[in-house]
Amino acid sequence: MNRPNDLILRTTTQLIAFILLGFSVYLFFAGHNAPGGGFIGGLMTAAAFILMYMTYGFEKIEKILPLNFRILAVTGLLIAVLSGVGSFVFGEEFLSHSFGYFHLPILGKTELATAMIFDLGVYLVVVGITLTIILSIATDSHEDPYEDAGV
Repeated sequence: MNRPNDLILRTTTQLIAFILLGFSVYLFFAGHNAPGGGFIGGLMTAAAFILMYMTYGFEKIEKILPLNFRILAVTGLLIAVLSGVGSFVFGEEFLSHSFGYFHLPILGKTELATAMIFDLGVYLVVVGITLTIILSIATDSHEDPYEDAGV
């Protein structure tokens, strides 16, 4: 299929996708102390991917980013559940939250919290489910975009 040369669309998509991905990372890391977290960060990431799929097409992005979003969602769900079960190892209640301050080489004194592990699971679930739904609707309704992957 011949696509018109949309230089302005492709250029702005690169910039906007970069901004969306950067903002989603910020929202993800700010989520346990401020508004944000895995859910809204995942939606922002999915929005950036959808923009790239709309601009460049399914086949091109699939070559660059060969992810099966169904497996990504299942992996995220597994991480979220295991983060809750992990508190049983320390004799705490399900999904108990713990945090500590650590000195990281570039970032300096940084707070790390176990809520980020749960947020990572939510982030992956939201990205996986959102993109699976959107791509299933956007591609031909008679073919499965993950048919070759065996999922």
